[in-house]
Amino acid sequence: RNSLHADSNIPAYILTVIKHKCLNYLQRLRTTEKVTKYLKDCSDWELNLRISTLEACNPERIFCDEIQKIVEETLQKLPLQTREIFIRSRYNNQSHKEIAESLKISTKSVEFHLTKALKVLRIALKDYFPILFFFPYIYR
Repeated sequence: RNSLHADSNIPAYILTVIKHKCLNYLQRLRTTEKVTKYLKDCSDWELNLRISTLEACNPERIFCDEIQKIVEETLQKLPLQTREIFIRSRYNNQSHKEIAESLKISTKSVEFHLTKALKVLRIALKDYFPILFFFPYIYR
């Protein structure tokens, strides 16, 4: 490389050097394209994963489960009679009069226990009230 022999074919040598330089360039280009394609595929895969994760996520269901759990835990903390009256009123759709007659208490007592239960639930669910008002409008 440092010196050429006098009998060397200089045009052939130059052509060989150019050929190898071109091959090296094209191989680097191919490698760059492979890496670029691989990175794009990884990026596409990540994007598709994020999209599918967001599509599969149902915030209404997540919050519904959380809220239901909080309601159940809060009801368990209530006094037995208050819990019983709340369950009969809200879950069994009994009227105040029906509850009062079956438990042999006044309707005012039923109202008192319901007010007490609702107050405790309101405090337990205070962080969810904005969400409860917002979600009905999202899915219409």
